[in-house]
Amino acid sequence: MKAGIHPNYVEATITCASCGTTFTVGSTRSAMKVDVCSKCHPFYTGQQRILDTAGRVERFRRRFNLTEENA
Repeated sequence: MKAGIHPNYVEATITCASCGTTFTVGSTRSAMKVDVCSKCHPFYTGQQRILDTAGRVERFRRRFNLTEENA
């Protein structure tokens, strides 16, 4: 490998904005913030949370006559 052309590889602290979990990984940046992590992501936890933005979910349910049981 050529000297002087590669970025510095440091131990980075990753912070989740949703649950506040922090963990360390190797990266070229020293600190990062992520929206979701494996501790709070619905795919990994098995829990689905619907984020209702400006009533879009409710409007969709009214349009197709859906209730909580058959959604």
